[in-house]
Amino acid sequence: MQIPTDTIPQLIVAGFHALSDPIRINVLELLRQRELCVCDLCEALDVSQSKLSFHLKTLKEAGLVNSRQQGRWIYYRLNLPQFAILEEYLAHYSKLGQIIPARPCDNIS
Repeated sequence: MQIPTDTIPQLIVAGFHALSDPIRINVLELLRQRELCVCDLCEALDVSQSKLSFHLKTLKEAGLVNSRQQGRWIYYRLNLPQFAILEEYLAHYSKLGQIIPARPCDNIS
């Protein structure tokens, strides 16, 4: 799937924002192992469903997780292509090597 170039900065910002909360990081860690329903995530994280719903919405809007409904439960899983976008973005920084410090200005008053 080809992602439009103008969409990539939005995906990067949303992705890093979603990664900025410990509960969301814990959700992602649990989903690394397997797809889980909301009830399993609530139990594992010891948080209410209403609180977790907010975090899951943020992760979903950032494209980091996908969901599917089965009966009355919603199951969540990682959306690996979005992680690849974030990884590729960060990889550009590792290629920079050592950054040369700026030279002092000659005209300091």
